[in-house]
Amino acid sequence: MTTIIIRKNHEGIYRGFYCMGHAEYAKKRLFGKEPDILCAAISVTVQSTIMALDEMIGEKMQLTQNEETGFIKCDFENSIPQDKTVFLMNFMVFSLQKLSRQYGEQYLQVKIEEV
Repeated sequence: MTTIIIRKNHEGIYRGFYCMGHAEYAKKRLFGKEPDILCAAISVTVQSTIMALDEMIGEKMQLTQNEETGFIKCDFENSIPQDKTVFLMNFMVFSLQKLSRQYGEQYLQVKIEEV
């Protein structure tokens, strides 16, 4: 299962997020394993958001990643992220919550954490 924790401060301002684990949605077959479409969708959503934050907006952030374990941590360095950052984060959260509802919380959980 993939767990995604969206980190906000007490004022509701995004401070970052982290993702842990692999969705394990794909069913095992006789000749191996099918591609995990849910894990791929999660990865595209998260990685695209990170790239857009970095390359299009120039948001200052610290990243920690481990592809093998499915771990990504993104911490915003600015105390108040830019409006475009808020828009992208809202879109990422919306997309991930939609995937969680569609495929099930046993594969993807999205949680909001106050920091």
